[in-house]
Amino acid sequence: MMDEPFFYFVLFAVFSTLFGVSVGSFLNVCIYRMPREESIVTPRSHCPHCGSFIPWYLNIPVLSWCFLRGKCASCKGPISVRYTLVELLTATLFLMVYLQWIQPGALLLQPIPNPLIIPIYWLFISGLILGTFVDFEHYILPDEVTIGGMVVGPILCVLVPSLQGQEIWWKGLLHSCLGLSLGFCSLYAIAWIGEKIFKKEAMGFGDVKLLGAIGAFLGWKAVLFTIVASSFLGSIVGLTLIGLRSAKMKSEIPFGPYIAAGALIWLFYGPSLLTLYWRFMQI
Repeated sequence: MMDEPFFYFVLFAVFSTLFGVSVGSFLNVCIYRMPREESIVTPRSHCPHCGSFIPWYLNIPVLSWCFLRGKCASCKGPISVRYTLVELLTATLFLMVYLQWIQPGALLLQPIPNPLIIPIYWLFISGLILGTFVDFEHYILPDEVTIGGMVVGPILCVLVPSLQGQEIWWKGLLHSCLGLSLGFCSLYAIAWIGEKIFKKEAMGFGDVKLLGAIGAFLGWKAVLFTIVASSFLGSIVGLTLIGLRSAKMKSEIPFGPYIAAGALIWLFYGPSLLTLYWRFMQI
C-alpha cells in the first residue's frame, strides 16, 4: 500500500504538471493575440490559417498537437511546434518550483521557505515565458508583463514578505522597491550609455522595465545576478549565431529572453551558485 506522504507528494507533483501545461496553453493564446492587440478571451481558440474553431477534444495541450501531427484538423495547415514547447516548458518549470519546496537542497535548488511562494513563482514564471516568446517573434515585451510585474511584485511582497526573505510586510515592500529601482535604473543607465556611444538605441525600454519587474519579485541580488548572467548568455548566443552566419554584428537580437533566462537561473540556483563561487574564490 502506498505510503500516505508519498501519495500526496505524487498527487501534488501531478497537479503541478497538469496545471502548468494548462497555463502554458493559455500563454500560447496570449503570445499570439497580445502583440496583435486581440482579445485573449474571445473568440475561442481557432486555426490561424482557416479560422475554424477548435473543438475542446482537439484542444488538449500537447496531446492534440501530437495526435494531429502538427496540422489543423480542418485545413491541414501547419501548427507551430512552439505551442507544444511552451506547454511543456511551463509544465516543467511549474513542477520544478513544487519540487524546490518539497525537496529543498536537491540538485542545488534553493529551498522555498513558504508554500505561498509557489503560486507566486508560477505567476512570475508565466510572465517570463510570455515575454520571452513575444520578444522572440515581435521584438517587443508586453506592458502586461513588464509594467504589470513592477506593480504586482511589491503588492505580493507585502502579502508574502518571505518572497524577499523577510518576515515583516514593510521590509518585504522595502526590499521589493529596492530591487525594482535597482533593476530599472541600472539597465536604463546601461541603455543610455550605449545609446550615447553607438549613436542609436542600444537596448529596448521593455528590457529596462522587465528587469525592474524581476527586481520587484526577487530583490536586488537577483538583479545583479541577472545582469551578469543575461549578458553572458546573450554574448554566447550572439557570437554563435555570427559564427554560423545566422546573424551579423549589427543584427537586432532580442535581449528580453536572456534577461528572463538569467532570472530563472537565479530563481532555482542563484544563491547556491553564489555560495559555490565564494567557496571557489577562497581556495
